[in-house]
Amino acid sequence: NYKRSMSTVALFCLLLVFSLSNACQNGKNILFLIADDGGFEAGVYNNTAIRSPNIDVLGQMSTIFDHAYTSVSSCSPSRSAILTGLPTHQNGMYGLEHGVHHFQSFEGVHSLPMILHDAGYRTGIIGKKHVAPMDVYPFDYSKTEIDDPSMSLQYGRNITLIKELAQDFLSGCKNDSRPIFLYIGFRDPHRCGGSKGEFCEIWGSGGEHGVIPDWTPQHYDPSNVKVPFNVPDTPVARQDLANQYTSISRLDQGIGLLVKEFENAGLIKNTLIVYFSDNGIPFPAAKTNLYEPGMSEPMFVYSPMATKRGHHSQALVSSVDLLPTALDWASVKYPSYSLNGKHVNLTGSSLLPILNEENPSDRDTVFASHQCHEVTMYYPMRVIHQGLFKLIYNIANNLTYPIAEDLYGSPTWQDLLNRTKTSQSLNWYKTYNEYSYREQWEMYNIEEDPQEAHNLASSPDHADTLKSMQAKIKQWQEATHDPWLVKYTHE
Repeated sequence: NYKRSMSTVALFCLLLVFSLSNACQNGKNILFLIADDGGFEAGVYNNTAIRSPNIDVLGQMSTIFDHAYTSVSSCSPSRSAILTGLPTHQNGMYGLEHGVHHFQSFEGVHSLPMILHDAGYRTGIIGKKHVAPMDVYPFDYSKTEIDDPSMSLQYGRNITLIKELAQDFLSGCKNDSRPIFLYIGFRDPHRCGGSKGEFCEIWGSGGEHGVIPDWTPQHYDPSNVKVPFNVPDTPVARQDLANQYTSISRLDQGIGLLVKEFENAGLIKNTLIVYFSDNGIPFPAAKTNLYEPGMSEPMFVYSPMATKRGHHSQALVSSVDLLPTALDWASVKYPSYSLNGKHVNLTGSSLLPILNEENPSDRDTVFASHQCHEVTMYYPMRVIHQGLFKLIYNIANNLTYPIAEDLYGSPTWQDLLNRTKTSQSLNWYKTYNEYSYREQWEMYNIEEDPQEAHNLASSPDHADTLKSMQAKIKQWQEATHDPWLVKYTHE
């Protein structure tokens, strides 16, 4: 069915994409490449156990941010922050968009595709969208799970189809003089979903699993994978990571295809490219958490105007910086408007001025917030990471920390539970209870304690730092009109 439905489009696009007029070649185009539950599994981030040639090449073209953070470690909320420049508690996307969860941004929010369209851009999205409502996140060209739920895996994981749809979108440059914004939402390396929580590394890998013509699956020996500190070092977890690596090979090769399409169309010289992940990897203490493995994300920004390539920036940057960056590149002003009767101001800022700098002096603070993931997973948090220190405010810390369905069903988490129940060694940096029950305030020296194992919030030596950071979290909440401000006085 896939081959029949795409054969005509593929032939048409292959003819057109190489004969584009200069319409899109003269504008300032934008390409967002968003991984789904992606992490630092790439050579460019010093993981020598994995083969990631295309991610590495894009990194060498770009500024590589070593301290990029998502403003929320959950899929729909994170994507809403990327596309609105507003933290989840401000734009209204408090949790997942799909199914019974049914969270949506406020109707009055101005998103990046809306702003760019109004400024004369042609906009497109291919793959995972996972945000709503449609009126807030409109795209001129759209091939997503919302458009056709039956094509969810195809649009997000079939990199050959993604390539051909990108060709279809780019072919519009032949007769349309507008610059373009294309958003690619890969579904890798997200787990397949459902109660088992396994990765999708066999989907499209050949035989009964179907074939993705442009994907050559890369397989790994579990004994050779690099185990992050937040993942138990067990045989089960190592196999889980090996499967994740194979899924990442599909993402990696998909990124290579997309960059190649822009090169073939002559657009690299005038296209801003952003590579980012929505949230942490789907393993313990990462996805849905605001510890470092959940907040810290890979980010590359390629600008044809930058004079340095492939260098690592130590700036602290956030997902809410991506909208200001895109608008800065496009020379488009952010609109003046209000939400719920309160004027909206962006708290992020453009990354373009710092792309050539390794240690910009004024980029040492990021914030984050979280309400829900699934509708049943209420656990509000607010975070400031400033310089050496990070402070986590667990607003409802009397609750047990909830576990996402795909993580709960994963081989790694089930093995951890079984080991806990049978009093076996976890080979993990926490116990199950330490993970599940948290203090209201957690403060860590990230440089000295990157695993966030030693809470300094009750330390008299750090009382002044704690007080200062608590005040800054509250100031940020006030600036972003956080509804959870009432918790300071009502509880």
